[in-house]
Amino acid sequence: MTLKTSLRSGLAGLAFAATSAGFAFAQATAEAPAAAVPNKGDTTWMLLSTILVLLMVMPGLALFYGGLTRSKNMLSVLSQVTATAALMCIVWVVYGYSLAFTSGGSMTSFIGGFSKSFLAGVAPDSTSDTFTKGVVIPEYVFICFQMTFAMITPALIIGGFVERMKFSAILLFVLLWSTFVYFPIAHMVWHSEGYLFTLGALDFAGGTVVHINAGIAALVGCLLIGKRIGYGKELMSPHSLTMTYIGTALLWVGWFGFNAGSNLEATGTAALAMINTFTATAGAALGWLFIEWMVKGKPSLLGMLSGIIAGLVAVTPAAGLIGPMGAIVLGAISGVVCFFFCTSIKNALGYDDSLDVFGIHGVGGIIGSIGTGIFVAPALGGVGVADYAMGAQVWKQFVAVVIAIVWCGVGSLILFKIVDVVVGLRVAPDAEREGLDIAEHGERAYHA
Repeated sequence: MTLKTSLRSGLAGLAFAATSAGFAFAQATAEAPAAAVPNKGDTTWMLLSTILVLLMVMPGLALFYGGLTRSKNMLSVLSQVTATAALMCIVWVVYGYSLAFTSGGSMTSFIGGFSKSFLAGVAPDSTSDTFTKGVVIPEYVFICFQMTFAMITPALIIGGFVERMKFSAILLFVLLWSTFVYFPIAHMVWHSEGYLFTLGALDFAGGTVVHINAGIAALVGCLLIGKRIGYGKELMSPHSLTMTYIGTALLWVGWFGFNAGSNLEATGTAALAMINTFTATAGAALGWLFIEWMVKGKPSLLGMLSGIIAGLVAVTPAAGLIGPMGAIVLGAISGVVCFFFCTSIKNALGYDDSLDVFGIHGVGGIIGSIGTGIFVAPALGGVGVADYAMGAQVWKQFVAVVIAIVWCGVGSLILFKIVDVVVGLRVAPDAEREGLDIAEHGERAYHA
């Protein structure tokens, strides 16, 4: 065989091999499922929802709480909420997201791992699954959305002990509490390998993770720190219900991102969560209004605003799972029950939960979480769940509530004690009398 013939045969062989490889690659590509691509509508909705939840924190919650305090403590509350939000933003991207939403190996039923600490491996084209198979959103969007939940939850706790806790103590407590209480509960409830998720407990947008968690921590804190000087003897009425009204309105608007955004997609379930966020809130506002009118003889604006928050809290775990009529009933129940916890029961027990965090968020979260197991029933207008049985589902909801209460209660007690040893929990009596605006921050909200 001549050199020319050999070369021709070799080239022919290479061409055949290349052609065969090309056909094999094309066949493999055709058989491999295409990677899911985020829908621009879903992405836009989640970006908007994230911004709405931030609106709940700043300025919504800050103004709501600030208006309820005495004028000498207005700026201290704004400072505490703002610093908490900023701190949690950083903690979340450093290790919080990883602990809440990754697998934790042998401990994955209770906490995630550190594989995505500092957002390792996350890029603009990374995606997160939604509740529909094959539907995804950009992972950065999911991280930001869940970040806002991590920002508002410890900020809610502050209302239990405003006007008397050190600024340094609040920051240290928030750092420890988010790490050892919030991230584990979020993982257990919302991660696919979490204990309460696999149990089948339902929490659409954070009844256990956000509200029961915050309410129990606030109750533990106010009991440990003690009552404000003059509590029960001096008038401690809100200095600006106008500010509180503005804050409440911003919270209600932002809550549509909180609840409807938790669907992670712009679908009919998001619309269901939206209408329930309207109807449950209205039902609770009227429930509080009329029960207060009956008991006290006058319907107050503060009562209606408190009812609005109670309704928003109660519908949070149920938002995308129950029907609008069930939401009205759930809201009305929460408005009435929370009214009695914030008045008769608190007065009878004598604890100083300054802004009724436990009475509204803790109690409202419990009502909503248990109520979800009832009103999710298709016969009551709910969407139902696989193999639904009301008794069994209510039991799962009850277990989730108990775990959240015990985990948060014991954890918060230990962490408050640690903070007390390290920096001390309470400001000096003279600083409390002067007001934390001047004593802690050296500035005033108002000038004569």
